Amino acid sequence: MSTPYWGPDFDALAAFDPDIASVVTDELDRLRSGLQLIASENFTSPAVLAALGSTLSNKYAEGYPGRRYYGGCEVVDRAEEIGIARGKELFGAEHVNLQPHSGASANLAAYGAFMQPGDTLLGMALPHGGHLTHGTKVSFSGKWFNAVQYGVAEKTEHIDYDQVRDLAREHRPKMIVCGGSAIPRLIDFAVFREIADEVGAILMVDAAHFIGLVAGKAIPSPVPYADVVTFTTHKVLRGPRGGAIVCKAEHAKAIDKAAFPMMQGGPLMHAIAAKAVNLKECLQPEYQTYARQVITNAQALTEGLAAEGLRPVAGGTDTHLALLDLRETGVTGKDAEARCDAAGIVLNKNAIPYDPQPASIASGIRVGSPAVTTQGMTESDMKSIASLIGTAIRDEDGSRTAEVAAGVRELVGAHPAYPEPARAV
Repeated sequence: MSTPYWGPDFDALAAFDPDIASVVTDELDRLRSGLQLIASENFTSPAVLAALGSTLSNKYAEGYPGRRYYGGCEVVDRAEEIGIARGKELFGAEHVNLQPHSGASANLAAYGAFMQPGDTLLGMALPHGGHLTHGTKVSFSGKWFNAVQYGVAEKTEHIDYDQVRDLAREHRPKMIVCGGSAIPRLIDFAVFREIADEVGAILMVDAAHFIGLVAGKAIPSPVPYADVVTFTTHKVLRGPRGGAIVCKAEHAKAIDKAAFPMMQGGPLMHAIAAKAVNLKECLQPEYQTYARQVITNAQALTEGLAAEGLRPVAGGTDTHLALLDLRETGVTGKDAEARCDAAGIVLNKNAIPYDPQPASIASGIRVGSPAVTTQGMTESDMKSIASLIGTAIRDEDGSRTAEVAAGVRELVGAHPAYPEPARAV
């Protein structure tokens, strides 16, 4: 077996391009020195990073294993075949496509497989927790399709299934989409399936945010209910940045043709190999323990933030993320994000349902537990993080920024991201 060559080592990069080398080291320092609470981020493993940085990046491989448009693909075919087999095993899926470059690309392929421009799409409104690609006007999904939007009930802040059914009956959509980017509660896939069957619609589940919890058997799976499930591989799943699709066998040909050649050209074979590595990681018992802890931590963090005067939207969370209404504190999401960031706490401002503020200001923040759980933090740490966030948000003049930053350093010092390997002495 040949000795793997991963490309120039970091010393070579630093010697040739110190500008980019400093970006790499500065980003590592940023990750290690702060609390990463962006719900859509995580720390992928060194094994995944090794595959991403491999010579597989060099190979052009348009097509699918055994059906490429270039020669010399017999090696990279193995990576894709291994990944597909692992995806089928992990999700109990009939068909898997690992080629989408992102979650948006996966959604684009799913639409391309089933819809024509002008067809009706029923998706969740972005201000209520949906995603740009579910019919928002500034997205291709809102420009190409007749997008009808549903949301959450004003009183409960849970998905309004009666509204979904009424809109489906009225507009007869070609496709119904569920899933989103700020939905803290579980989605009832069985109800969506019933509605889709009633109106003859394709049911697509965008599981980008919660697919890792499905992989870890911590929440119910949408796979038995959906015609097609799209997702990203870099959130709770903890893999490389990218997308994927699983679907019923009857839709396999349409999905594959939509991913290539309709929507994309050559796949990123290094990323597909990294996805395969990640899927193997998710098949291990340790990953299931991780997924359960992600939810436990999110719930503990949410309870702690509620005690700090931040109201949990929908009353709490069943998943990895929480949406907090800040209006009772008198602080906007924009200001809360900035105050936390100054102390090393990274989270994002987020609109809440029926938000009186524009999205650029927002009345809420979104927090997530995937990354800090990867670092080994548990419920007691979440209580500490909630206290730090509460202090930072209330700190109008910045007089307590140093105090909060010291608390952050204590937490990340005890639970470092990408810890230095132990060295012999």
